[in-house]
Amino acid sequence: MAKRLSDVLVQAGVVSVQQVAECEQFAKESGQSMARCLVDRAFTTYEAIAKALADYSSLEYLESITDGIADLTVLGKVPLHFLKKHGVMPVKIDGVITLVTADPFDFQPLDELNLLFGGGTNTVVSTPKVILDALNRYYPIEGTKEMIEELEGEQEGIDESIEFGDIDEKDILAMATEAPIIKLVNHILYQAAKMGASDIHIEPFEKELQVRFRIDGVLQTFMTPPKRIQGALISRIKIMANLNIAEKRVPQDGRIDIRVAGKPYDIRVSILPVVYGERVVMRLLDKSRTFSEIKQLGLSDRDYRVVIDAIGKPNGIIYVTGPTGSGKTTTLYSILGALNKPDVNIITVEDPVEYQMVGIGQVQVKEKIGMTFASALRSILRQDPDIVMIGETRDQETAQIAVQAALTGHLVLSTLHTNNAPASITRLLDMGVEPYLIASSVIVIVAQRLVRKLCTCKKQYEPPQDLLKSIGLTPEEAKKITFYEPGGCDACSGSGYKGRMAIFEIMQMTPKVAHLTMERADTSQIRKAAIDDGMILLVQDGLRRIKEGLTTIDEVISVATIEHDVVE
Repeated sequence: MAKRLSDVLVQAGVVSVQQVAECEQFAKESGQSMARCLVDRAFTTYEAIAKALADYSSLEYLESITDGIADLTVLGKVPLHFLKKHGVMPVKIDGVITLVTADPFDFQPLDELNLLFGGGTNTVVSTPKVILDALNRYYPIEGTKEMIEELEGEQEGIDESIEFGDIDEKDILAMATEAPIIKLVNHILYQAAKMGASDIHIEPFEKELQVRFRIDGVLQTFMTPPKRIQGALISRIKIMANLNIAEKRVPQDGRIDIRVAGKPYDIRVSILPVVYGERVVMRLLDKSRTFSEIKQLGLSDRDYRVVIDAIGKPNGIIYVTGPTGSGKTTTLYSILGALNKPDVNIITVEDPVEYQMVGIGQVQVKEKIGMTFASALRSILRQDPDIVMIGETRDQETAQIAVQAALTGHLVLSTLHTNNAPASITRLLDMGVEPYLIASSVIVIVAQRLVRKLCTCKKQYEPPQDLLKSIGLTPEEAKKITFYEPGGCDACSGSGYKGRMAIFEIMQMTPKVAHLTMERADTSQIRKAAIDDGMILLVQDGLRRIKEGLTTIDEVISVATIEHDVVE
């Protein structure tokens, strides 16, 4: 194959004879494939290789595998390990079973699949990545209906009859022919990851068991397994999370490290005893996730300038504030990504460390052994950091150390739980931090919320007057805006929304705001001063996104309240 591939690529003008010779030598010494060597050395791309192979073989080149051609029934007839090993995927194009391959010279798997499907298949060429991604995305784990039927067919003593075994296989997609309960748990985890859920809720009631996913901040019912498998289902999750399966009276917390469809996930497991059994909530963290640049957070031009100016300062505190699940971590990590350079020392203290970042020292809080935010911070400051990130400012001691760090030449990033940016000043005062220390150390406070984004199936409409009034719009202003409401299609599972984005309220520590802080002024006075100095309220930033046709009035109102003392 290597010799034949090199001839095809040279003939097609994709690579030179010298480049092929260089990679042939390397391939012999390292055992690496010819194609991989050519791509790694930037001589060509997998797309160019696939197109050259397609031309040579007189086959079509397939750029992507979409929902429209992925046929789960066809796909489910072939073992996953066979497809991954040979880099092949069967799809249906215009009603004809078509074999997508990365290597049209590898005839054996193509012949075997053609025989399996009764002949008459077509062949097209694509890249290894397109095929692998599609296999991970579409390969069907047993359907929920069939799985429940299988569970119903088990004996009543399912708790005792199931042998859970060890979790040896890291990728749940590759687990086949397992006990029904194991399949069910794998199915729940796989579907949650596939649907982009942030949390899985397994809730026992008197006569049923309910599994719900939190998708884009909203809980949706996924399935209702039989009540009698409750014990086995929760025991399986406990085994995966290394928890005590015999203890059912006290809350337990654990974690599962697993691969779902090729992606590494860190799953935080919380088990709470309730009236009808044990309630399980699992938080899914995609460890392969990368964070966008600050520019891509969706800040307005004014807010973007304020943030860039703030992170460029050598010392001071930047607070990101908002309720749980408002995207604070994403904003902080995007800022850390912009600051992460070889010539700076960045150390974080988090509870827990949610995402790992190359080039940054990340410290995990362990309250049980006395490793608190405050104690970890004291040690961190002896590590000669330039920038310190504190996962959360929870108490006076942590707040005081953060202030001292800022005043002694460090740039400090942290989060607070407050409703808006001006309220953060009041919160710090309530914690017992002296007003002159707040005024001299805090640079910027970023308040944020997440709103759901409209799917492409959105529909234009005229909102009622009371809804316009609730967001501070006059009928005259409303006439200049095109409003949309959610539609409903397969892509968004009928919800009308797909994905989320942040809206912001960013307050600078201007001389006017600093003066009011020193006087311990109330939140409304600080808010008025901040608006005079250019601050855009959460609801106004939400209105900007409504005007762009990206979200709805209802979404903005659900997370941001209009401040009548400022507007009137």
